[in-house]
Amino acid sequence: MLLVAVIAYYLGAGASSSAVPADVASNTAPFAGGAPNSGVPAGAAPDIASMSPRERASRLYDRIMRYTEEGKKDSAQFFAPMALASFEMLGAELDIDARYDYGRVATETGAFDVAAAQADTILQKSPNHLLGLALVARIATLNGDAAIASKSWKVFLSARDSELKKALPEYQLHAADIEQAMRLAKGIK
Repeated sequence: MLLVAVIAYYLGAGASSSAVPADVASNTAPFAGGAPNSGVPAGAAPDIASMSPRERASRLYDRIMRYTEEGKKDSAQFFAPMALASFEMLGAELDIDARYDYGRVATETGAFDVAAAQADTILQKSPNHLLGLALVARIATLNGDAAIASKSWKVFLSARDSELKKALPEYQLHAADIEQAMRLAKGIK
């Protein structure tokens, strides 16, 4: 309920608020964009009260990753507290896929301790999990720890083929991330 209140506050603050980044002001609904087959037209804000915590977290993750890809760091930072709170609310639903998403949001918004905790949990469950290894390497790279980044990318590359043969659902969901991680890993070798 607190998350819904926070989101309502930001949405109710209006597009004219100077605290809202310009690109966010034009589309203040963090969940706008309509998911395929969701029944919500693109650009329309769905009823967030009817969304599960997982759906809210996923929508915010997608939005933040899109802003990051577009170079809109201020917009990613604006929605980061809502996204991080959404992931924290997942509790038992915080599986490996959600932990990776949580870690990526944290990494992209500078919450490296949160991201590292998610990567550690993923790797405790599966020491060669590609998403966990990629998360550790990204964190190390952003923190300027070339030794850890290089080691993590090497383990990522050596585990890649055997891990992909497992056809895990999170590998399929994050195929583009894995491909991008592979390019990053090959560039650091």
